[in-house]
Amino acid sequence: MSARVTVVGIGADGWTGLSEAARERVQAAEVLLGGERHLGLVPPVPGQERRPWPRPLGDLPALLDEYDGRRVVALASGDPYLSGIGTTLAALVEDLEAIPAASSVAWARARMRWAAESSAVVTLVGRDVDALRRELAPGRRLLVLSSDETTPAAVAALLREEGLAASRMSVLGDLGSDEEHRIDGTAAEMWRGDLPRLHVLALEVSGPPTATTSWAAGLPDEAFEHDGQLTKRDLRASALSRLAPRPGALLWDVGSGAGSIAIEWLRAHPTTEAVAIEVDPDRAARIARNAARLGVPRLRVVTGRAPDALADLPVPDAVFIGGGGSEELVTRCLAALAPHGRLVAHGVTLETEQLLASSYQRHGGELTRIAVEHAARLGGLTGWTPFRTVTQWTVTR
Repeated sequence: MSARVTVVGIGADGWTGLSEAARERVQAAEVLLGGERHLGLVPPVPGQERRPWPRPLGDLPALLDEYDGRRVVALASGDPYLSGIGTTLAALVEDLEAIPAASSVAWARARMRWAAESSAVVTLVGRDVDALRRELAPGRRLLVLSSDETTPAAVAALLREEGLAASRMSVLGDLGSDEEHRIDGTAAEMWRGDLPRLHVLALEVSGPPTATTSWAAGLPDEAFEHDGQLTKRDLRASALSRLAPRPGALLWDVGSGAGSIAIEWLRAHPTTEAVAIEVDPDRAARIARNAARLGVPRLRVVTGRAPDALADLPVPDAVFIGGGGSEELVTRCLAALAPHGRLVAHGVTLETEQLLASSYQRHGGELTRIAVEHAARLGGLTGWTPFRTVTQWTVTR
């Protein structure tokens, strides 16, 4: 859409809370778009056409094209760019003006008296509640953008499952309106009954730290459900340090096994992306369970055999090949990498070691052999138990 669209943030206080500039834009609009609740907060304007957002929202481009060349204003909750419609519109409209109002998060911080730097925001709007697991750590303050009145019960159940039932929960309903109210309790409670549909959930996490609290690479092997096909902790930490996760980067985890590399890549930052490629359907299902349990349900799992299963995947910034492969697979993965992308491959057999050595000769990079031994009981004494030595090849395109 080439014409200008103005997106106006509106709070629960409605029309009275809008600035003069925002009111002028709304009154001058030929077309006013928004949710049913938002449209109901604005007084009638003679001759103005009002349309609710289409369902599904995927029909929005067609709706915008219908009003191309007219003065269009869209209403959004508070800050349009905080899990709001502003982000969607920015991808569709060349000339987009935004007039934000105080966000629900700003209101929630004010009510809780929490500094922005001492709390984090997690959105569960249209998302799996398991995404909250990555954010849980004793003493952490979280502001959760809830989907609806059922979210507090789901969050409380998750906290109890994680051993964090003592965590404080505050439902902050209809923030900024005359109907604003607050309900306090702990995750030990059931959180059912008359809860507001529109609210922010404030959490103060309380309980013992767990093995999965840290975001550092190398979670305990016991954190993953697996059938033996698992990149072990020390090797996983080494591989991830070389894969170098960064915000917004995409990983292919080829021959994913239990999904441990892809899962820890996603835990590194909320905006990372990953695709786990696994030929075995049972393992693919296990990968999805592990991802949910460890707080990254956004992991995409592709069931298929590489390299054929790689054909339609988005361009990766990093690729991990675990424990096997072929010259064709290595060649395909290298060719698929984005500029400056990184590939890490592990080999445990003589055949794979030879493949990685020849790849190193052709493409350069770094070739490393990693031998790990753990102390274990040996009769009445203690001895070293060695694991298989792994050859690791790392290369940057």
